[in-house]
Amino acid sequence: MAMYAMLIDVNLCVGCGACVQACKQENKLPDSRADRLSATDYTVLEQHGDDTWVRRMCMHCLHPSCASACPVGALKKMEEGPVVYDAAKCIGCRYCMVACPYKIPRYEWSSITPRVQKCRMCPERVLQGKPTACAEACPTGATSFGERTQLIAEAWRRIAAEPKKYAAKVYGLEEAGGACVLYIGPQVVLASVLPTNVPLESLPQRTWKVLSQIPTVVTVVGAGMLGVSWVINRRMTLRREAVVVDGDTAPATGDHQGQEEK
Repeated sequence: MAMYAMLIDVNLCVGCGACVQACKQENKLPDSRADRLSATDYTVLEQHGDDTWVRRMCMHCLHPSCASACPVGALKKMEEGPVVYDAAKCIGCRYCMVACPYKIPRYEWSSITPRVQKCRMCPERVLQGKPTACAEACPTGATSFGERTQLIAEAWRRIAAEPKKYAAKVYGLEEAGGACVLYIGPQVVLASVLPTNVPLESLPQRTWKVLSQIPTVVTVVGAGMLGVSWVINRRMTLRREAVVVDGDTAPATGDHQGQEEK
């Protein structure tokens, strides 16, 4: 089964906001325009300089740490690409918000029945073979939708064709083990605007490496503690035996000397 993705070309974005409005209509969100992600803004346009716009949204990681951290399975990675959320399962622990390396999920703090909100990557449309609403609405091709492998090839083609306009990097290709939202654009954007402290290794896999060592660590430490305990107990036993021997010998010597004096 093909995995789908979105390619965001910062050089082609003109900041028109068509993607934002399409997202709001698709998800029935309030008609407003913000510059920061919120529970009612699944995607936003950040302006950097006079003519540089960068879309921010859920990255739909290949190995999402939000889904890995969720104790009830409210977040799930679909084979087609989207990371979806089931509000009926959510218990409001917000572990997903802490686990996300991009700090994307938002919480409905003002609601009496709060949910976690983020871009869903239009799973209903994807399952029907349609592009996401934002990609379909983009008038300049700044957001493209398609099979992930094909978008990666297209990204490198654009980079090779205009190396002065693009950094030699596809952001999202390796970050956090890879994602279904990919970025290409100027060096300044990929090096400073997008999060740069995201490890390349999949975070759930990194966590598992640590957790998988716990039985070994416990065994080794336990064996060491038993060894130390045996040494301490052995020394205490020898010391008690020495005291007993000294206590038995002293009176005997005294009696012998007394008999000699008589």
